[in-house]
Amino acid sequence: MEMTGTTPAALEAYERSLQALWTMSGDARAQAEASVRVAPGFVAGHELIASLLLYSRDKRAAKRGERVLAELRQLPMNERERAHVAALRLAADGDLGGARAVYDALLTDSPRDMLALWAAQVIDYYFGDPHTLRARIERVLPAWPESTPGRHAVLAMHAFGLEESGDYEAAEAAARAALTLEPRDLRALHALFHVFEMQSRPQAGIRYASARKAALPNHLWWHTALFHMQLGRMDRALDVYDQRLKFEDIDDLIDASSLLWRLQLGGVDVGTRFAALAERWAPFAEDAFCAFNDVHAMMAFASARRWTLAESLLAAQSRRIARGWGINNDMTKLVGLPASRALQAFMRGQPARAEALLRGLPPVAHRLGGSHAQRDVLQLTRAAAAVAARQSRFLSNRVAA
Repeated sequence: MEMTGTTPAALEAYERSLQALWTMSGDARAQAEASVRVAPGFVAGHELIASLLLYSRDKRAAKRGERVLAELRQLPMNERERAHVAALRLAADGDLGGARAVYDALLTDSPRDMLALWAAQVIDYYFGDPHTLRARIERVLPAWPESTPGRHAVLAMHAFGLEESGDYEAAEAAARAALTLEPRDLRALHALFHVFEMQSRPQAGIRYASARKAALPNHLWWHTALFHMQLGRMDRALDVYDQRLKFEDIDDLIDASSLLWRLQLGGVDVGTRFAALAERWAPFAEDAFCAFNDVHAMMAFASARRWTLAESLLAAQSRRIARGWGINNDMTKLVGLPASRALQAFMRGQPARAEALLRGLPPVAHRLGGSHAQRDVLQLTRAAAAVAARQSRFLSNRVAA
C-alpha cells in the first residue's frame, strides 16, 4: 500500500509498532512516535498514534488523540489515508459505528490494511460484537495466505471472534495455528486462555502461563488468577493480584477491580486492597467516558466505602445521559448507570435492590463491551445478591416469628 511521507527509517519504526500492537508486546505508541520523529510528514505513523489514543478507554488519552488528529489533517495524503482520517474524526465525535463502517469499506478494497483491521476489531470489542469481528476476519483471511507476514495476527483475531461466538474447537485451532507461526503472539495466547476458561480447563491455562510467565502482560495475569479461582485456589489468585498485576493505565485498573470483586464475592477477605485501588480510580470518578470503566470504578469505590466518590460517579453518569447522544450515552443509560447503582446497593447491604437492578438490565447489556469473561462479573454479582436477599428475608421472617 502506498504511504505518504515515509522514509526507510520511518517505515522500519512503523513496522516495529505494528508488531508490538499485534503481539501485545513492546510499546507500540513509542515506536509509532519514533516513526514520525524521523519523518514528520509520515501520515501512517500519525494515524497509528491517533488511533492508539482515540481508541483508548482513557478520556485523557482520547483528548491527546484529538490533538494529533487536528495536526494530522494538515498533512498531504492519499485517498486511503483520508479515509482513515475520516474514521478517526467519527470516532472522536463519538460515532464508533460510523468509524467502523469506514474501516469495513477500506478493508473491502484493501483487505491487508492492518491498521483498519485492528481498529475495527477494537470497536467490535467495545460493542461486545464478536459475530461482526468473526465475519470480517473470514472475509479478509483469503488475502492473508500462509506465507504472508502478519498472518498469525489475523488468525489470532479470528480465534478471539470464534471463541466469543461460542465455537471453542475452531477457536483453539486458530489460536494454536497463530502460535505456530509466531510463538510470541500474545493475542493468540489470549484467545487460547479464553477458550480454556469457557471450557473449564484451568490447568491448561496455568501450564501455558507458567511456561511464558516472563512475557505475560497484565491482562493475561488476570486470566491466570481466574484459572486459580476455578480451582478453588483463592490464595493463589490473591498472590497474582499482589505480585503480578500492574497499575499503569485504566485497563490495569479494570482488571484489578474485576479480580478483587470476584474474590470478595467468593468470600475472600481482600483487606485494604480496595482502599488503595479506590485511590487510583479517584481521578477518573467524574469522567463518564466509558460505561465499562464506570462499572469497574464503582466496584472499587463501593467496596472501599468511598461513598462520596461513588455518588460523584453516578452524578457524572447522569450528566452524560442528559447530553443525549453517542454510543456511550446509550450504554450508560441502559447498562452503566443501573449496573453502577446495583453495585453500590450491594455493598450498602441492599441485596434485593441490587438483584432487581441487575435483573432489569436489557438484552443489549452485552454491548457494555469487553469479553464474556469480563462481563460475567455482573451475573456473578446478581447471583450473590439473590442469595444474600433470600438469606435476609429468611432471617427477617425468623425474627418476626
